[in-house]
Amino acid sequence: MTQTKSPGRPYSTVGKFWKSLLYALPMILILFFFASGGKPDLSNGPRTIALFITLTFFSVIFFLMLYTGRTDRYRAMVFVLFSVFMSISFISMMFEARQAMTFNNADLLECKIPFCHLVIPMTIIPAALTNSIIFPGNIIGGFAAISMMVVLWFVATLVLGRGFCSWGCFYGGWDDGFSRVRKKPVIKKFSPMLRWMPFAVLFLVILSAAMTLVPTYCDWICPFKTVTEFEKVTSFETLVKTIVFLSLFIGLVITLPILTRKRAQCGLLCPLGAVNSAFNKVNAFELKIDKEKCTECMKCSRECPVEALTPEDLKNGKASFLCVKCGKCVDVCSKQAIQLHIKGTPTDKRLTFSRNLFLYTSFLFLAVFSSGSYQGGIYYIMRWLHLA
Repeated sequence: MTQTKSPGRPYSTVGKFWKSLLYALPMILILFFFASGGKPDLSNGPRTIALFITLTFFSVIFFLMLYTGRTDRYRAMVFVLFSVFMSISFISMMFEARQAMTFNNADLLECKIPFCHLVIPMTIIPAALTNSIIFPGNIIGGFAAISMMVVLWFVATLVLGRGFCSWGCFYGGWDDGFSRVRKKPVIKKFSPMLRWMPFAVLFLVILSAAMTLVPTYCDWICPFKTVTEFEKVTSFETLVKTIVFLSLFIGLVITLPILTRKRAQCGLLCPLGAVNSAFNKVNAFELKIDKEKCTECMKCSRECPVEALTPEDLKNGKASFLCVKCGKCVDVCSKQAIQLHIKGTPTDKRLTFSRNLFLYTSFLFLAVFSSGSYQGGIYYIMRWLHLA
């Protein structure tokens, strides 16, 4: 393999094929265990092919992260496809179970709605006040049970902080992908105050959920109902809801990311993103800036998808607590002044160890969250093409 184009990156694996492969092997074995459930069933040909494609893709991407020294470029490939395959898999299963993407009152009463991690902030206070879960899903057992989703989110967020929004969220790849459509933004500036909108949304949805005992974000304004499931239109109210979430999807998930090259839904609306930001204060990883190397060219700030790097942050020597740990600023910094860093360790030492520990942790979460969606999405595509 030829020498990588980024030999100046301060990692010992960059441009070294065999060393990168050696570092990647443990991850490949771990991925095989999680993706196959430990006991792969090879009796189903199409499912086996989907498993093989998924494992091969994950393994190649992780190797390339080590070999090239690039993080965001390859993370984004997995992350964006995760969201696409998740929607394909989910919608296909809904059509098999209900013959539609919609649900009705009977599904609500029988608690047949898969739990979504975006609902978590709205369930906490009502659960504390009423000892009940206000989401119509299964607490234990079944697809996307509430207990399982809460535990997975909590562990991932405790370890990665708001990095969950770039390595775990099965919706985040949509606006992340559309933010990469154009090479240059049409809208280059907007008010820094907009960074705090998710916190306002969080306050409003928690307050309204506590007052009405209804998950209001999910019920009224979640744009991702467009690519999962939504309430059957049977009244003027459900028609308005449908128009609202379709409009938000078109506006915040497609249009604004294309125009701004920012993750608009994540950065302007998502209440869970606000909660995850608080966890950035307690997890072990951060984006550290070497002020001696930094020339304050502001390229990292312009490229940051969630406005987590301001001139003040550069002077403070680290990204703000809004950082989603996507690694884009690390990739674009020509001076290698920004590094993935373990809190409490020297900034200029053990850079390879710090990055590899972060990659093993974050990529493992991404693989665990996404492997089922990858395999399901590939399998259903094969069925559509009459290959399964």
